[in-house]
Amino acid sequence: MSWYGSMPYITILRPKQWTKNLLVFAALIFSINIVTPNMLLRCIAGFILFCLVSGCVYILNDYIDRDVDAQHPEKRYRPIPSGRLIPFRALTFGCLLLLSSLALAWMLDRWFSLLLLGYFIINVAYSIKLKHVVIIDIMVIAVGFVLRAIGGALVIDIAFTPWFLICTMLLALFLAISKRRHELYLLSENKGEHRRVLEQYSPELLNQLNSIVTTAAIMSYSLFTFTSGHTIQLMWTIPLVMYGIFRYLYLIHIQGKGGRPEEILLEDRHILTTVMLFAVMVVIILYYFE
Repeated sequence: MSWYGSMPYITILRPKQWTKNLLVFAALIFSINIVTPNMLLRCIAGFILFCLVSGCVYILNDYIDRDVDAQHPEKRYRPIPSGRLIPFRALTFGCLLLLSSLALAWMLDRWFSLLLLGYFIINVAYSIKLKHVVIIDIMVIAVGFVLRAIGGALVIDIAFTPWFLICTMLLALFLAISKRRHELYLLSENKGEHRRVLEQYSPELLNQLNSIVTTAAIMSYSLFTFTSGHTIQLMWTIPLVMYGIFRYLYLIHIQGKGGRPEEILLEDRHILTTVMLFAVMVVIILYYFE
C-alpha cells in the first residue's frame, strides 16, 4: 500500500481532486502584466485554502454517503466506507479544519472568507439534497468552479469580466455533464442504487446537453478574446480551447472516460499538454502584446 493510501486523514481530503482548484490562478494569469510577488503569494494562499475547504466538503460528503459508497465499485475503497477511518473522527477532523481555514481566509481577505463559507454551504446543500435534483445537480457543480475563479480574483483584488465568468460556467457545466454521463455508463444496470438522480438522466439527454454547452463555450471564449479589453492576439488561443474540448469528448465517447476530470488532466498527455500550452500562450501574449 502506498503512503497516500495508508494515511486516511490525507486521503479523505482527496488531494487528487485539488487540480480543480488551480482555477484560482486564472485571474492571475490573465493579469500577468501587472502581477507582483505579493499577488502571487496571496493567490497561492487562496489555492491552499480552497483545497482545505473543498477537502472538508469531501469529508462531509463521505460521511453522509458512507453506506451507499460501501456498495460502489470504486468509492468503497475510500477511508470511511472501507473502515480505515471512524466516521465521527473524520467529521471532527473536518470541523476543526474548516474553522481554521475560514479564520485564515478572513485574515487574507474578508470577502474571500465569505466566499469560501458560501462555497461550503452550497456544497453542503448539494451533499444533503441538491445532488438528487435533476439538472440542478450539475449546475451546482458548475457554480463551485465559478466561485473558485471569483475567489482567485478577490485575493489579488482584480476585477473580473462577465465573459470570464460565463466561460468558466460553461466549461464547468461541460465537465459536470461528462461526469454524470460516465456514472450513467459505469452504473447502467443499477444506477438508482448508487445515485438516485441518475434514474432521471439518459445518455441521449446528456449528449444533447453537452452539445449545447460545448458550442456555447467555444463561442463565448471566442467572444471573450475579442471583447474582454485584452489584446486581440488572444484569438490565437481559440484553437487550443477547441482541441481541448474535442479531445475530452473523444475520451468520453470512445474511451468511456470523463468521470474524474482531475485524473484525466494528469493522465492524458494530450489534455495536459494543451492546458500547459494554453497557459504559456496566454502569459506570453498578455505580457508582450498588451
